[in-house]
Amino acid sequence: MTGRGELSDGQWERLEPLLPVSNGRCGRWRDHRQVINGILHRIRTGVPWRDLPERFGPWKTAYERHRLWSADGTWERLFQQILAAADAEGGIDWDISVDSTVMRAHQDAAGARRTPLPAPGSTKGAPGPERQDERRWLSPLARLAAGAAGEGLGRSRGGFSTKLHLSADGSCRPLSLVVTPGQRADCTQFEPVMEKIRVPRTGPGRPRRRPDSVSADKAYSSRTIRAYLRRRGIRHVIPEKKDHKNARLRRGSRGGRPPGFDRERHKKRNTVERAINKLKGFRAVAGRYDKRDYVFLGTVTVASLVI
Repeated sequence: MTGRGELSDGQWERLEPLLPVSNGRCGRWRDHRQVINGILHRIRTGVPWRDLPERFGPWKTAYERHRLWSADGTWERLFQQILAAADAEGGIDWDISVDSTVMRAHQDAAGARRTPLPAPGSTKGAPGPERQDERRWLSPLARLAAGAAGEGLGRSRGGFSTKLHLSADGSCRPLSLVVTPGQRADCTQFEPVMEKIRVPRTGPGRPRRRPDSVSADKAYSSRTIRAYLRRRGIRHVIPEKKDHKNARLRRGSRGGRPPGFDRERHKKRNTVERAINKLKGFRAVAGRYDKRDYVFLGTVTVASLVI
């Protein structure tokens, strides 16, 4: 019998073949199902790691497994493989929507030690022994983020916060995730969100990276974004900002034609809002408690995996 929010037998049967067998350092892993259920319990409830119930085993085992899998891309690979299976069954609606949401950061999320990356071949500025092991397991993207992005924390109107930029398909299923400081403008992260869409094929062929259409709100109304979508041959529905419209009209014929807008298609943009609501049903996503941005991204990825 499983507890609320833990993996069911059917979910475990689907997930177990995808999990790594060896940790590459100390032989085989501790029981995956017990540890993953502990991670899910923490993400769902937002409980501190040290307060995990004893039935999930040592709290540090669950924490270290989550931290390591967030760093080396294991959660991301599992997420992509589950998406691949859904796409093979025709479950993904490729009329996607893009948006962002702000998460308030708890005071415990602050205070991560800043460890800039040293120059290639140099030991100057290298992290201390207690941090070298953690950095060794970072994927290249996570390594870059940890060194240069300030752990994805910033100051917005809501205070100390993190912003999650995401795309979601027509079934409210998250497809790509990007974490930035809370004050970062939505339009600056549109291309990174689109570039992170990557759904592998279950058979031969390259991963699918291009949706059928994209819908977004006025925050994404810019010439740069529209030109990017035209280059990739992606239909889009993005309402024009009022000041952009007035500037175009003032230029007369030189202002060009107004961008096309399908009102009925734009109504489907609520799918990304509903995906955000599903993600924020996990308390460790609705409020950020993780100090490292790559660990928080791993937390959001696990919640997306469950969805």
